[in-house]
Amino acid sequence: MRSYIVKRLLLMVPTFFGISLVVFVVMNLAPGHPGGTQLASDLAASVRGADTQESHRIFREQFGLDRPVLFNTYIWLERAEVEDVLLAMAGRDGATSADRLHAQEQIEDWGRFAVPHLVAVMQSPPDPLIRDLAVYGLRLAARQPLLDPFASNPSPELRAENQRRRAENDRLRKLRYPLDAPEEEKRVVVGAWSEWFEEAAGRFERTDGERAGIFFFETRFARYWANLARLDFGVSLVTREPVLATLLEKLRYSLSLSLTSLLLGYLVSIPIGIHSAVHKDSFGDRSTTVTLFMLYSLPSFFVGTLLLFWFSEGSTIPWMRWFPIGGWRSPDALGMTTLAQIGDVAWHLVLPVLCMTYGSFAALSRYMRTGLLGVIHSDYVRTARAKGLPERQVIFTHAVRNGLLPVITLLAGLLPAILGGSVIIEVIFDIPGMGRWLIESIYQRDYNVIMSVQLISTLLVLFGILLSDLGYALVDPRIRYQ
Repeated sequence: MRSYIVKRLLLMVPTFFGISLVVFVVMNLAPGHPGGTQLASDLAASVRGADTQESHRIFREQFGLDRPVLFNTYIWLERAEVEDVLLAMAGRDGATSADRLHAQEQIEDWGRFAVPHLVAVMQSPPDPLIRDLAVYGLRLAARQPLLDPFASNPSPELRAENQRRRAENDRLRKLRYPLDAPEEEKRVVVGAWSEWFEEAAGRFERTDGERAGIFFFETRFARYWANLARLDFGVSLVTREPVLATLLEKLRYSLSLSLTSLLLGYLVSIPIGIHSAVHKDSFGDRSTTVTLFMLYSLPSFFVGTLLLFWFSEGSTIPWMRWFPIGGWRSPDALGMTTLAQIGDVAWHLVLPVLCMTYGSFAALSRYMRTGLLGVIHSDYVRTARAKGLPERQVIFTHAVRNGLLPVITLLAGLLPAILGGSVIIEVIFDIPGMGRWLIESIYQRDYNVIMSVQLISTLLVLFGILLSDLGYALVDPRIRYQ
């Protein structure tokens, strides 16, 4: 058994890596920008001034949005590609305003990889306008990014290096001129850029080993996995708050809701399934099946709305205003005693837990019924009856354990459901849990949050499958893992 567990844990590593790769690629290839609303507002603000434009650039840089997704091919950038982008910035060949913004963003993304080509274009331009745009592009591409800008307690060396980079970036940002400036002024700025490049030329020379490292490791995916290796889930692209801290804060809401619903579902469904299997095709079995499947067919958003309409404080029937209209606790809950606070939270959870649980009764009870029917006529059950054991002991001691196998299989899917909770239920009843947070992050393209939740869900699925396998051996003595 021990060797089996070790093998399964080792197999989880490549499986987890492959799933995270698929999720990451799908998210980054989907239409729109990571960061959604926040990135759009920053981009809109960038046309209003240099400060907001710099803020937009720093936003992309800090979250790795200026890097390729999987492989960095910028090391093979050619001068012709840079000239084409500069022509788009100039509005040539029918380029629209959107094309010009995209071209500017492309120069920023290329960064230091475009600097040698921009200097070459600046020194021998096809026409004066392209030279002017090359100078403008150098201001975007030549600056050095800050190291670990989110460090809460930076070392003196890191602080000194970032100060040096800020000073150089400020100096380079001043090497500019308006398009209508005199030619003599333009030559002075071009000369200053040429002198800077001669001093910093070694920064842009790379060996074959460095090129290979850039190709594989200077990407969004490599950066994300480097953060995961340090158990760093990053920062939300929207709120700029640590993802892990927010996740732990919201997890308690979803755990309280989902675990209560899960336990209630099993406590009700397993006895119903046992009763239906023992009294197969009886009136009680048929009526229970019809009732449960009628409940199963009702959508949760419909039932949740009806429960709020009839039984909440907003009900139109005064004597049926039994439960709160939503939320996690009452506004004055902080002034209550500990027991009163627990009771207040429990009172708020009655309707959402009921709404989240009723649909599972049909599925879980049917799984239990089917599993028990598969073993209730087995030889060892007939042998137990032949020994004269009471029927109750035969069912609950000899049959139920093996009948639980289909229900145990569901653990692999139920564990991530506990983490995510129910998006619909949390939205209807205004519960600030994981499910609501995830759907809001999807709308805003906050991919650090989405990736973190999906990766944790993946881990829960893998561990759920392992627990299911171990549960098989626990309830069925015929199953052994060697």
